[in-house]
Amino acid sequence: MNIFDKCHEYTRADDAKATGLYPYYPQIEGHDSGVAVVGGRPVIMCGSNNYLGLTCDPRVRDAAKTAVDRYGTSCTGSRLLNGNLDLHEELEHELAQFFGTEAAAVFPTGYQANLGVLYALLGRGDYVVLDSDDHASLIDGARISRANLRRFRHNDPASLEEQLRAIPAGAGILVVVDGVYSMEGDIADLPALAEVCRRYGAGLLVDDAHGAGVLAQGRGTAAHFRMTDQVDLISLTFSKAFASIGGAVLGPERVINYLKHASRPMLFSAGASPASTAAALTALRVLRAEPWRCERVLAIARRVHGALRELGFNAGASSTPVVPVLLGRPGADDLTNLVEVFAAQRRLLDLGVYVNPVPPPAASYRLRTSFMATHTDEQIQQVIDAFAVLAGEGLGVTR
Repeated sequence: MNIFDKCHEYTRADDAKATGLYPYYPQIEGHDSGVAVVGGRPVIMCGSNNYLGLTCDPRVRDAAKTAVDRYGTSCTGSRLLNGNLDLHEELEHELAQFFGTEAAAVFPTGYQANLGVLYALLGRGDYVVLDSDDHASLIDGARISRANLRRFRHNDPASLEEQLRAIPAGAGILVVVDGVYSMEGDIADLPALAEVCRRYGAGLLVDDAHGAGVLAQGRGTAAHFRMTDQVDLISLTFSKAFASIGGAVLGPERVINYLKHASRPMLFSAGASPASTAAALTALRVLRAEPWRCERVLAIARRVHGALRELGFNAGASSTPVVPVLLGRPGADDLTNLVEVFAAQRRLLDLGVYVNPVPPPAASYRLRTSFMATHTDEQIQQVIDAFAVLAGEGLGVTR
């Protein structure tokens, strides 16, 4: 078999394009907080993870420009050797201080942060236990670590205990969960999960990509439950609330020191660019000074979630800025459900609202909406009105 045969046999994208509704790789031609320019016209952006609305904040943009003027456009090498900036260490210090941990390690991307921590900590003979809804970066990190991989039912402490009970005594164990799940918008049951981990001597890593910067005035999921000291490690990304690109792992100083000397994504990748590091650092400082942004985005999400339910949509059990609209007809074939998702997304786009269409395997058929602290009340009403049109046309309504 030719190694490229799979490429020629892949037709899923072609099938989607044949519907005339293919929604992926849209060209974003401009962006100004809650509004993006798509296809030459402005639309309300409800498909971004820019939860605090800081990617277009003048302070964040100016910090990135200043960093380019001072350091250039790239670090040109790994942090271990010649790519370690004072900016990186300043950001690490302020992250640890803000989140209440001893230390932090900054990586070029959030994906690399998760790969890096799992690859460095786990090896043959160890066990890594994942929530069934964990992010792809955690699954990939677990696989490349060569540890024994186990999975438990989503947010189910009893299922986690069942998995831990079956692991041989004396084995190294790391349990890995998302703080906020990116497709459902629900929050991990950290109190119950941490208690199970404690009883079985398992470490606990929380990927707080969608909780950091949002919950507990920005301090994330562990702080939301007042149990930062009961979580061993926290990973996060700067590509959501922190208006940049990059990632970090936070935890005990000795563990972070080990990661900086044993994590291949840290050792063999160029350091995060000066502009992205400065942007994340400035976004963190804005968050500290303006915690109202966290309260605002959560209030917006509650308003939308309630309105969608009143319109008859299944909006899940989200309590965060991620609000899913679950679609798909029981018993319908994949193409029928795919067309429903794409048609609903296109209709909303026609009405001036951009949302993300999500089919399996990323999640069950749905529209994924997400909101920003900088969305205005008028914009949110336009979003609700657009979904009301969708409901009137019978797209996605469950009642």
